[in-house]
Amino acid sequence: MKSIFLAPLLIALSSAAFAGPACSVPQDKWMKEADFKKSLEVQGYQIKTFKVSKGQCYEIYGFDKAGKKVEIYFDPATGAPLESK
Repeated sequence: MKSIFLAPLLIALSSAAFAGPACSVPQDKWMKEADFKKSLEVQGYQIKTFKVSKGQCYEIYGFDKAGKKVEIYFDPATGAPLESK
């Protein structure tokens, strides 16, 4: 009986743990993806994957200038980093 109640709770907690930040900036205010990627590359990032997250933020997977693996969420309007995992 306990498993019936615990399963939905565990699913909710696990999905919340993997959720990134939410960005509420209108898309017409976003930096162009190509310009944003270029600015990150100039900073020394090697981008393996670039996408718009479920929370409507820019998200990259790749490596920083020191070669350390990164997953970072950015504000799509300002390019400011919001969260790093």
